[in-house]
Amino acid sequence: MRIGFGYDVHQLVEGRELWLGGIKIDHSLGLLGHSDADVLIHAICDALLGAANLRDIGYHFPDTAAETDGIDSKILLRKTIALIATKGFRVGNIDATVCAERPKLNPHIPAMQACLAEVMGVDSDVVSIKATTTEKLGFTGRQEGISAYAVCLIEKA
Repeated sequence: MRIGFGYDVHQLVEGRELWLGGIKIDHSLGLLGHSDADVLIHAICDALLGAANLRDIGYHFPDTAAETDGIDSKILLRKTIALIATKGFRVGNIDATVCAERPKLNPHIPAMQACLAEVMGVDSDVVSIKATTTEKLGFTGRQEGISAYAVCLIEKA
């Protein structure tokens, strides 16, 4: 068994869709990034890659690559699952936290869990997602961005 940790942050801007945990959430702002900027998926990818000692998401899917421009982050997660499988690992569990002042994310968590579990080929019970605010402190509190943290356990298949 191995444990991994991941973190990601993206700026909130007008004119972009908000994608979190693989689902589109109705909001007046979206996250800025080379891909769809799904901070939750990016943090999970980094946790999984780190646990398998496969570097990070930027190494495998650089923001300078044309093939990842505007890409759906669920594709990156599928590729990450395939990468850890090349070293004989599978997902044991995921525990993630999204930090956002708005929109309120709790109503969306079951859909995110179901989506991510399907993409990773695991039971939704092994995908824990929590939402929190920063009590109006920092860049997330000022609604300038959203961050996500993820911890994972991977095990030999």
